[in-house]
Amino acid sequence: MRRRFEHLFEGNGLPQAIRSDNGSPFASASGLFGLSRLSAWWVALDIDLERGRPGHPQDNGAHERMHLDITREIEALGESDQAALDLWRQSFNYERPHEALGMRCPGELYCSSERKYEGTPDELDYPQMCIRRVGAKGAIKVDNQHFFLTTALAGWDVGLKPLGQRAIGSLLRPLVVGRDRSGREQFLSGGYPPEKNCK
Repeated sequence: MRRRFEHLFEGNGLPQAIRSDNGSPFASASGLFGLSRLSAWWVALDIDLERGRPGHPQDNGAHERMHLDITREIEALGESDQAALDLWRQSFNYERPHEALGMRCPGELYCSSERKYEGTPDELDYPQMCIRRVGAKGAIKVDNQHFFLTTALAGWDVGLKPLGQRAIGSLLRPLVVGRDRSGREQFLSGGYPPEKNCK
């Protein structure tokens, strides 16, 4: 799946956000923040994650309806292979005017993102934070203790910053792991102890 997205990003640039449902491979029901390996990679590329509410397909109603329309039209052709889908896509984007677009075709209005895909970064930058690499089993080591995050983050860096008796954390750039009862940001519900020597 990642190779397919790399191909899309190379040809079209990086989107600001990707909207998905809560299913695999886009999300994980058991992962921290619902992160999967794929969505963690998106966040590392500075792509925002947008998800509908679990069990509420109406949150993405237009998209769900489009899938129904595609299925009906392709079945009406008596075909169900990639060639039939490619033919439908060509017609939809370049031959059929859309009332919602002022009777223009989507292909007339589409333009690639100005955010160019330059590959996956080797390291992530967390200014004024201690950086920890998530291990293969999904844990980080802080002050000689191991704390499990999620295997979806294995191989990525996370940032830690001491705050009083606890530490706040930033995951893959903009994601913050959690907040305590007073609303302060922190790692998980109990927070992690700040490392004594954070270098």
